[in-house]
Amino acid sequence: MQVIDWDLAVATGTRLVRPGPQVSREEARRAVAELRRLSRVAEGHVREFTRIDTDTAPEPATIVDRPGWIKANVEGFRVVLEPLTQRMAARKDQTPAIVSAVGSRVTGVEVGAVLAFLASRVLGQYELFLPPDPSGRAATGRLTLVAPNIVHAEQELEVDPRDFRLWVCLHEETHRVQFTGVPWLREYVRAQMTEFLLVSDMDLSTLLDRLRSAADAVADAVRGGEGNLIDAIQTPEQKEILDRLTAVMTLVEGHGDYVMDAVGPSVVPSVADIRAKFHRRREGGSRVDRTVRKLLGVDLKMKQYAEGSTFVRTVVDQVGMDGFNKVWTSPETLPTQEEISRPERWIARVVGAPALPEADGTAG
Repeated sequence: MQVIDWDLAVATGTRLVRPGPQVSREEARRAVAELRRLSRVAEGHVREFTRIDTDTAPEPATIVDRPGWIKANVEGFRVVLEPLTQRMAARKDQTPAIVSAVGSRVTGVEVGAVLAFLASRVLGQYELFLPPDPSGRAATGRLTLVAPNIVHAEQELEVDPRDFRLWVCLHEETHRVQFTGVPWLREYVRAQMTEFLLVSDMDLSTLLDRLRSAADAVADAVRGGEGNLIDAIQTPEQKEILDRLTAVMTLVEGHGDYVMDAVGPSVVPSVADIRAKFHRRREGGSRVDRTVRKLLGVDLKMKQYAEGSTFVRTVVDQVGMDGFNKVWTSPETLPTQEEISRPERWIARVVGAPALPEADGTAG
């Protein structure tokens, strides 16, 4: 049983996605080659700065266009949703065939439309969930950079292309180092996502209630309120799980932002100019664009960058990089959402109170 018609999702997304910037074949070839090279350069800087060791052999980033990003994310969605698909397949006798067929096509179109919207905005990502390779071995993850979006952003912002590309690579390579250097982190995120899906209520009355909540969220967002679809359709049990997922993703996104800006000044000469212009770009867009971003939770992701970066910066300033890296010890040492906002509480719980300085200014 298909929850989503994946082929239709890909077809819809690739049909709706806007074309990338107009560049010559040679310009495109040079951009792809430089992004691959800079991803390797960035990895060295990230490993040295973060002090996170990983045994995974370095690999160049996978460079894709917008349709390629859509196809890659559909593959990831299929892996993530497999537990839910299996459970619904076990209940297939309870669902009329026509309902399953129509429902999967409707959701296929919806997923494709969402991916088309995002595919022109995402600069890169570390893909955690991939289908097994041809031998059946589970994939460990893949760093993907969306070349047309990076080129479009650097043209729109009027920034130095080489500096901007390395700056983006620093952020995305931080995610690769996080998930390859912290062995339990990937499985922790997967387990939380699986649990989130499997505590869904499937009865008709609950579904109707959530649809009404989703409609209210759309109306609120259009009026300029804070409503979003993620909050509207989750159960109380899912909210508890989502709080844990939000905390860990705020940490990894904030860590990525912190690293890209901390390493930046030494290797990206125009980093201050890039950061200022990019921040304005994140907050811009048309009224429709801002409404869709809010509904899809994209604005929440932007908030995660800021909150997570502040948490990392505060902790590193107080207890150093080695003290901060205790965050990667186990799921129990991850910060809660409350600790993200109050870093001193995480420090007290995980690191312990730092020694007070002596009168002459040296540590005791």
